Amino acid sequence: MHWVADLLAAIGVVLNGIPQGIMAMSLGFAIFPTMFSFIFASAVNGAFSSVAPLSFQAESLALTGKLGRDLRERTSIILGGSIVMLLIGITGTLTKIVDVLGNGIMAGMMAGVGIMLAKIALGMAKTERLTGWLSVALAAVTYLITKDLVWTIVVSVVGSSLAAVFIQHYRAELPEHVTARRFVFTKPTVNVRVVRGALSLACLNIGANISYGLITGQMTGQKPNPVDLNLLTITQSIADMGTSLLGGAPVEAIISATASAPEPVVAGIMMMLIMAAVLAVGWLPKLGKYVPSASIAGFLFILGTVVIFPVNAGVALQGPTATIAAITLVITAVADPFAGLLAGAILKFCLPLLGLGV
Repeated sequence: MHWVADLLAAIGVVLNGIPQGIMAMSLGFAIFPTMFSFIFASAVNGAFSSVAPLSFQAESLALTGKLGRDLRERTSIILGGSIVMLLIGITGTLTKIVDVLGNGIMAGMMAGVGIMLAKIALGMAKTERLTGWLSVALAAVTYLITKDLVWTIVVSVVGSSLAAVFIQHYRAELPEHVTARRFVFTKPTVNVRVVRGALSLACLNIGANISYGLITGQMTGQKPNPVDLNLLTITQSIADMGTSLLGGAPVEAIISATASAPEPVVAGIMMMLIMAAVLAVGWLPKLGKYVPSASIAGFLFILGTVVIFPVNAGVALQGPTATIAAITLVITAVADPFAGLLAGAILKFCLPLLGLGV
């Protein structure tokens, strides 16, 4: 009966991903080409017996939405970031980057991302007051009671969406390209905003692939950790590269409960194929008409302030690089992950050359 436990774990992760898929639609990403990212990743995981699946990731969606002004800029940011990550994956330099910068500076960047997510959530709440603040309140209460992110995202998104529908009579008309069941080539563009966004997304994914990938591997209970970080990075970058040219949403590394299933590889593949089926039959766009973008605010707030920030800040503010890591944290929070890591790298390597220390 292992398959029942595998299926339940897969469905749980799908439930966690659906609200973030709706967030992707609110940013203008097309659903149909994104389906093929899930199919591609499931095929790779099956071929190489990988336990680390891909799915919608709130952090990358929030960052892309913040730094890109429209769909063309956002898909260009994803394309640029995926090219950088593909080079990192092929050359096997993912862990080397962390070794050079140090765990403290990388943790400072991730902690800054936590604050960034909280700021985005509060911005949503200020824009759509009823939906946003109710979502934050429901998420806070649910997480305090359950300590479970799946319940947190389900209760906060469903509760705030029902309030918007029945109190404000909310119903959105999604753009035609979001729901179109065909491929539409999205021509990339290059400007300062896109380059900055691509480098920021790559920096975020460096941290996320290592932390989320290894955590997912640890959940299997297998030793040594079964996750191949280079394979994960290559899979994610190729999936994003293809879908970005067709206006689709990014799929990234996540902390997946499928890793704790009896057959973690099978459960991860089941999750991605179920998500592909949800996109194929058009359920997500139908749900998206009744789910305001601010309904995800509560989940983003809890994810940023409770899940990501405390753990990473604790690592960042210890050891000899604590001050540099703290500066990295602040700059990431107020600017972006690339600016944060760049500042951290400059301070770590240039100050000693000048005979200075921090």
